[in-house]
Amino acid sequence: MTLAPTETPATLPPATLMQFGVGRFLLAHVDLFASQARSAGGDVEIIAVQTSDRPAGRGKARALAQATSYPVQLRGRRHGELIDTRLAVDSITRSLVAAEDWAEVHRTFCNDVTHVVSNTSESGYLVATGDSPLAPCPVSFPAKLTQLLKARFDADRPGVALLPCELLTDNAGVLRDVVLGLARDSYQDAAFEQWLTAECVWVPTLVDRIVSAELEPVGAVAEPYGLWAIQQVDGLTLPFRHDDVLLVEDLGPYERRKLHLLNLAHTWLVARARQLGVMEQLPLVRQAMEDPRLGGELIAMLREEVVPVLDHEYPGMALDEYVDSIIERFCNPWLDHQLVDIAQNHEQKLERRLAPVLAMARRQGRALPRLAAALAPHTRDTRATPPSAQ
Repeated sequence: MTLAPTETPATLPPATLMQFGVGRFLLAHVDLFASQARSAGGDVEIIAVQTSDRPAGRGKARALAQATSYPVQLRGRRHGELIDTRLAVDSITRSLVAAEDWAEVHRTFCNDVTHVVSNTSESGYLVATGDSPLAPCPVSFPAKLTQLLKARFDADRPGVALLPCELLTDNAGVLRDVVLGLARDSYQDAAFEQWLTAECVWVPTLVDRIVSAELEPVGAVAEPYGLWAIQQVDGLTLPFRHDDVLLVEDLGPYERRKLHLLNLAHTWLVARARQLGVMEQLPLVRQAMEDPRLGGELIAMLREEVVPVLDHEYPGMALDEYVDSIIERFCNPWLDHQLVDIAQNHEQKLERRLAPVLAMARRQGRALPRLAAALAPHTRDTRATPPSAQ
């Protein structure tokens, strides 16, 4: 369930976000939302920190430091409208390179920051052997963050709200546990550990937007659809308001809606295209949507089979409207989304994305012939394979 906003953008307290990562996704998602909130009267700024040693990332961070704004090109369909527009994003007011500006990162984190945002990839929470918050400038994001939080604690400053955007279930809980482990191993300071859990606010979030390309020297091309779902946590004050930023009681239904509608639809298209032998003739999602054996059947399957099942399990999730957005996104004339890319780890995706919906349907006494047909070859293959080889 989405919570009703209680404050307008102008009435929220000023917010300063420290953003770890300057990749194109954050540039066209959180940073764009923040820029639009600023235009609506919100008092929010973002300090971007390039965390890795990649030359391309350093170059992008330097370009951000020199520019007062950068472009985001929105191209695609939304709410029935074909959109091709370029926006100027001005929410990043400072850009720092961790390896070069670590003292400034420290000073800013201790004195100015209210919220932390990150998008460091699914492997971004890994800490390499030998890395530590005790290093002059740690290598990994979690070690860097732990050192900064300790410095803020030692400065007797209040905690911060952490809103990670990595695509992990309970991303905030996972990050918190990694940071607590590093803090315990590195500092042996029970008061600091208590501060981390009691004064800092660890906020799970879910992001959804396709950012298809970079613009040089800095900028991005993205679809018009965007979602940042943020779970309500005690002590959380949102950094800004935006129509595509949803404060929700529980992220679970939103994660399952994405998994069992958007992701399911992608995997179903691959399964059906393989059955028809048209993967090479129709290599793109938008091309597949133009073929009634694929696009027409997909739409019928989503509306007639999957939506009723999920609506029974997760009522009040606006599933019909979400399917409308999926169809528009899949038909985006500017997006070259390759079916062969979606087909990676196909068998595991069938088990994770499609099979649970069929299990729900069986419990509800429903038949889902179109969805079941996509799983049928996989089911036959696994049944015919000796257990030791699975």
